[in-house]
Amino acid sequence: MKIINIWFDADYIYGSADDGREYRQSLLWYPDLKNASDAERGNYRFGFRGIHWRDLDVDISFDSFADDDAEPSALQRFFLTHKEIKMSEFAKLIGIDATLLRNYVNGFKKPSKAREQQILGGIHALARSYAEAAF
Repeated sequence: MKIINIWFDADYIYGSADDGREYRQSLLWYPDLKNASDAERGNYRFGFRGIHWRDLDVDISFDSFADDDAEPSALQRFFLTHKEIKMSEFAKLIGIDATLLRNYVNGFKKPSKAREQQILGGIHALARSYAEAAF
């Protein structure tokens, strides 16, 4: 499959393929592209295996448009939109390995339901501690 045309909205990059199918990917995976101007987004080149934005140093493979994780899971979306949370410290707080948490967020591994609940419990505990802050 080869993407032959691309366009954007506020949250996604879309691509039409040489077989007529259309795909989309969340721009949460590509923060530099998400925050780019229309002019920066328009300055790209199609390569043999993907799309390259030289000025942004961003590459997207054609194959990634068809990946199962083109749309982040709820857990991934949370960490991708809350960059203020340092994953290594959060992982320590909830008692899991930081590399493992990063692998979950980046889509290299999929957490079990029990692990998802452990992470969600940590997020809720962190939210409660913020809510209880008083000055």
